[in-house]
Amino acid sequence: MERVSIVKIVKMLKLAEQGFSHRQIAAGAGCGKTTVSKVLKLCKDKGITFEAASSMTGETLQKTIYPESIKKPNPSEPDWRTVHEELVKHKHLNLQYLWEEYRQNFPEGLSYSRFCVHYRKYRESSGRQVSLHNERKAGELMEVDWMGATLPCVFDGNTGEPVIAHFFVAILGYSGYPYVEAFPNEQEINWITANINALHYYGGVPRVIIPDNLKTAVKTPKYYEPVINSAYWEMAQHYEVAIIPARSHKPKDKPVVEQTVGWLETWLLGKLRNQKFFSFAELNKSIRKQLRELSLRPFQKREGSRQSDFDGIDKPALRPLPVQRYEIADVVFRRVGDNYHVEYAGFYYSVPYTLHTEQIVLRATSTVIEVLDKNRNRAASHKRRFAASGGRYVTLPEHMPQHHAVVYVSRQFDGVRY
Repeated sequence: MERVSIVKIVKMLKLAEQGFSHRQIAAGAGCGKTTVSKVLKLCKDKGITFEAASSMTGETLQKTIYPESIKKPNPSEPDWRTVHEELVKHKHLNLQYLWEEYRQNFPEGLSYSRFCVHYRKYRESSGRQVSLHNERKAGELMEVDWMGATLPCVFDGNTGEPVIAHFFVAILGYSGYPYVEAFPNEQEINWITANINALHYYGGVPRVIIPDNLKTAVKTPKYYEPVINSAYWEMAQHYEVAIIPARSHKPKDKPVVEQTVGWLETWLLGKLRNQKFFSFAELNKSIRKQLRELSLRPFQKREGSRQSDFDGIDKPALRPLPVQRYEIADVVFRRVGDNYHVEYAGFYYSVPYTLHTEQIVLRATSTVIEVLDKNRNRAASHKRRFAASGGRYVTLPEHMPQHHAVVYVSRQFDGVRY
């Protein structure tokens, strides 16, 4: 009897258990009705169900159904598993080298072309030749990453010096609908802020976020069980979303964002490369405009666009956002110095002078510096500063003792006294 491939056998069993006729099974499996009848009878005689067949290896199922197909091993044929492991362990080796090594032991063995054919069959039968297809469901995945490319397109209004823009990218897995935001660096606070902004841009929450194994997302990049940074994890808890980092050196774990980053680097950064912006807010406003235009472009190989797939498929499937927006904060402890200022990221923010020598809690978000006293009461709040052009000290007169305030006010005077 002509042997049928394992894939077709499993498919026949599945369709049979779903109640399809032999004619329908034959059409679905791509073979004749007589073949379907013979295969299903063999499986019934040997007690093989779809569930049992699915749990077997291809080799075991083949030997169970067709015991006559068992061949005695050829002593001159290589151990293909060993050949494969040698290629994996030693990147400098190739099939030509391993074949020549094999022929030294078996001069009458396989020719080089047959050696390659047999190795390819081993890879196919063992599942090493195929890629895992990621079936993407509406509203399920959001893939996130930083673009590899940067642009010196933001200019300091005081000095005229360019600031490098780094681009965060988020992609919804089904529609490929993109979100892009520019930041002055790739620090953790910007990473988490970008994730939050992406969720609110989409107007809903997916079930899973897939980042890369970058330091701002993953504290310990283990292959299968990476440890998520605490701040990133807290954000995920607030939005009730799972974070499953892609495995190291496995870009196929997040193929949509990998492909879309290349597309955005060409079309989005191509449009921005000759423009000048004087704030990141201005740059991000332009990015959102460009994204809307790019998302309306029709797909090349299927109907619709990223915008239409997002509006009709992805967005309705997203879970609702929580009532309150999450605000990321970096929490540090500081002791107030003699000049009643506390330092954060190279800038110094004033606190009431009465807190001199006391330990305070400093909470830094992407926009605000908040100071809490030992009783966790807010003692001071400042707009966070990033550019040194306005000075590194941020001081409020009400935080000064009276004699300091008098001196401070006098130094601000630049007119004519009468």
